[in-house]
Amino acid sequence: MLVSALVAGKKRQIRVTCHDLNCECQVNGVRIRVVEQMRLISKIRTEIATGAMVLCLTAWMGAPLAAQSVAQVGARKAAARFATVSPGEKLENLDLLKEKLEKYHACTCRCGCYAHDLDAQAAKAIAFLKKRTAGVLRGEKLALVLDIDETTLSNYEEMEKKGFAYDAKAFAVWENEAAAPAIPGTLKLYKEAQRLGVAVFFLTGRPESERAATERDLQKQGFEQWQELILRSASEEKETAKVYKSAERGRIEKEGYRIVLNVGDQWSDLRGVPEAEYSVKYPNPYYFIR
Repeated sequence: MLVSALVAGKKRQIRVTCHDLNCECQVNGVRIRVVEQMRLISKIRTEIATGAMVLCLTAWMGAPLAAQSVAQVGARKAAARFATVSPGEKLENLDLLKEKLEKYHACTCRCGCYAHDLDAQAAKAIAFLKKRTAGVLRGEKLALVLDIDETTLSNYEEMEKKGFAYDAKAFAVWENEAAAPAIPGTLKLYKEAQRLGVAVFFLTGRPESERAATERDLQKQGFEQWQELILRSASEEKETAKVYKSAERGRIEKEGYRIVLNVGDQWSDLRGVPEAEYSVKYPNPYYFIR
């Protein structure tokens, strides 16, 4: 690097030569020694040369400059290359979020393990059902309400294939294939309810047109019998899940059943009048239903 500078009112020609991290300089042809502290400065050649030139000047003028100060100048210069970010940077990036969802399902994420969390929630439901049935009154008809998608059966394979985007037509094809596997904890809960004599009601947002495929899938996965499988009728399609499911729970109660336990992956599966004595929510970071 060769520059001319006005120093103490006189024009000086300054040449700085760097090889890796070793720099030397000449002022008007006279060699000036550069302090060894130059090794602390950034490895970027241009910054090394700039820092060496400053050290060269100050050494020539008899006013030593700490290498740390030069490094701070370089750091300020690098920081100035970036503008301040917009408020939208606080939002989580969609691609990174999808990676996190995959890791959560694979149990390779610090955020938790999907299978473990499902099992833990199912265990709470089973523990409650055992305790509740121990004190059942004579003639009391107890009921367990189970949601299907992401509660009884898993659609993860289809969701991952679609990049966690909802494609109604593709999802309907998937459901009609009756290939969704059982969620293990729910199968245990179902079997415990059968053993304890608790009536099981499957209450799903799936349309009535998928009844045959849904029954086939449930039976294939070990859910062999139930009190009732409730699907949306054409007249209920425009209702929110919360409104539709609340009304169906009300109908179950009118038939003389006491809903002691309700399990679902959406708050809309559980909330609304009437509510169960005890409700258990499964984790579902993949989609949200009102």
